[in-house]
Amino acid sequence: MVTWNNLDTLAAYGKLAGMKNRVNIVDAMSGESGSERVARYTTPMAGGLNFNYAAKQVDDTILETLAELADEQQLVSKFEELYNGAVVNTGEKRRVLHHLARRQLGDAVIVDGVNKRDFYVSQQEKAAAFAKKVHSGEITNAAGEKFTTVVQIGIGGSDLGPRALYIALENWAKANDSLKMEAKFISNVDPDDAAAVLASIDVSRSLFIVVSKSGTTLETLTNEAFVKNALEKAGLDPSKHMLAATSETSPLAKSDCYLEAFFMDDFIGGRYSSSSVVGGVVLSLAFGPEVYAEILNGAAEEDKLAANKDILKNPDLLDALIGVYERNVQGYPATAVLPYSQALSRFPAHLQQCDMESNGKSVNRFGEVVDYVTGPIIFGEPGTNGQHSFYQLLHQGTDIVPLQFVGYKNSQLGSDVVIEGSTSQQKLCANVAAQIIAFACGKDDENPNKKFEGGRPSSIIIGDQLTPFSLGALLAHFENKIMFQGFIWNVNSFDQEGVQLGKLLATRVLAHDTDGALKAFSDLLDI
Repeated sequence: MVTWNNLDTLAAYGKLAGMKNRVNIVDAMSGESGSERVARYTTPMAGGLNFNYAAKQVDDTILETLAELADEQQLVSKFEELYNGAVVNTGEKRRVLHHLARRQLGDAVIVDGVNKRDFYVSQQEKAAAFAKKVHSGEITNAAGEKFTTVVQIGIGGSDLGPRALYIALENWAKANDSLKMEAKFISNVDPDDAAAVLASIDVSRSLFIVVSKSGTTLETLTNEAFVKNALEKAGLDPSKHMLAATSETSPLAKSDCYLEAFFMDDFIGGRYSSSSVVGGVVLSLAFGPEVYAEILNGAAEEDKLAANKDILKNPDLLDALIGVYERNVQGYPATAVLPYSQALSRFPAHLQQCDMESNGKSVNRFGEVVDYVTGPIIFGEPGTNGQHSFYQLLHQGTDIVPLQFVGYKNSQLGSDVVIEGSTSQQKLCANVAAQIIAFACGKDDENPNKKFEGGRPSSIIIGDQLTPFSLGALLAHFENKIMFQGFIWNVNSFDQEGVQLGKLLATRVLAHDTDGALKAFSDLLDI
């Protein structure tokens, strides 16, 4: 039986709080001791990845205390409760089953007589069968031509995760003859977004996926109407070009306006929905269902590691615990996610939503205000671009920002040239290695402008190559890290009431039901 307790009531946290600034990274990472740390402070992940935390401000004593914290807060037991179907989302009184969509870890989860694993698999199979018919030409447009483009219409979790995964594998798919259809995404209610996408494609040979669990999302339905208008202007029947990814009880599910409908449920939140039909339909159409299955398999293998109670063999839990130490003991307000892979250019944006929407909470699972900080600010850009952008503040600013690097030994495409004695990939890897040490150790200089204090903690996830399998593992790592941190802080990571107020006020503005400052700002914008 698990118990849900606030972080500041835990004996292990009391011990941990007395360990602030225990480790001097400058000293720890210098000389032979630094070399030993790099070799010792690493944990294998799925997909050939490794989580290295040598440049974090931890030592064996802190790690032992973090293990005590994990045991006292029953973190792995709470994960077991979650994947076995407990109502972990207390705010909405729902189960949390995104892990189930990629593989069953524990007991069968039966809800209202429905085996949820079977339900998710049936929808994956439905998406796979549909994709194969499109790719083979069994399903075509009215002129008998194959569809060449798929456009996802969604926002938030219906956009950020699938978009990030598509961009991550687009060039890999081209190199491996796996790009079946080009994918585009429309998310912003700004009409320029939809107009730009429509101008870049042949609408007669495009399929459009409308993604809305409730079937009522304002931005998505507005963009759907925008697209339908464009199809009709082109003399096309929208119902022959549009698909729906929605719940079985939404208005979209009952409509004959769609060529096909694929179903999700309330137990997989938007930001975790890449493992559901939200990601499955668009990625199966884009890359083929076999590639999408590899993403799920990589995630499933990482999920298995997340069930290990030994934190040194559980990279997701270990990353979460170190992050809590940095946030709650060291007092760092933000975390930068820095992939040294252009293919992961939108991955930080996905993690920004996943993390900040999950753990940006100031009350615990029971609605009580907590007396400690919770989720950090998440931001990031790919290296080396970020080095020429915000790294100045990271190196010499007044705030210390922990860093999470991601790097690969080999490029996705394998094409490279030797320039001045090294390849572009080697130059990329050299930069990430250099940045870790520069942040950790700094540099002394008589000129204060050229002095680097160092002491900036970082971790790195290292892999051989970014593939569908390793991408799935990377996705699951961060999802599980966020979950564990929510457990530690005793918040509900699976609702998002903070996004609702603005929606309600926007509805009032459009209905001209405003007064005071809201009316004044509406008038300024000529609404």
